Amino acid sequence: MATETTAGTASTSTCVVDGSAVGMPQLCFDWWPNQIFWLIVTLVVIFFFLSRIALPRITAVLAERQGTITNDLAAAEDLKAKAVEAEEAYNKALADARAQAQDIVNQTKAEIKAELDDATAKADAEIAAKAAEGEKKIAEIRANAMDSVKDVAKDTAKELVGAMGGKADAKSITAAINSRMKG
Repeated sequence: MATETTAGTASTSTCVVDGSAVGMPQLCFDWWPNQIFWLIVTLVVIFFFLSRIALPRITAVLAERQGTITNDLAAAEDLKAKAVEAEEAYNKALADARAQAQDIVNQTKAEIKAELDDATAKADAEIAAKAAEGEKKIAEIRANAMDSVKDVAKDTAKELVGAMGGKADAKSITAAINSRMKG
């Protein structure tokens, strides 16, 4: 009987013949109100699902991403500013260190020059002292040489006078030699 009922209703529908569909059921105008109803129900369910569950989560993720990007950009700007400050501090420290090194070099040069001047002054003083001592020794040697020359001259004059057959006393020989030595 069920087949008779289906067959009986099938005769009024152009899409169903002997209990089986003819063609594609989506294109049968007799079934469109039913299909449109379920389409609207499905779209409403999808809309509520998306608007209540999925879209808030997506919006939250996008907001979190945007916040992260904004924070990262702000942090990058801060780090860039700190890097510029660090570079300026580095350049200033480098300039200060170079100036300090130059001061140390100049100070060391001055100390070395002062030590060298002191050593030169001491060496000059020692050389002058040794030169004076040498001059003194040379003067002593000259004085001794003159005395030796006088002694030799006295002995030689005494021997010569004696060899010539004369006799001279030591006083007259000494007076003759002294007068000759003076000029």
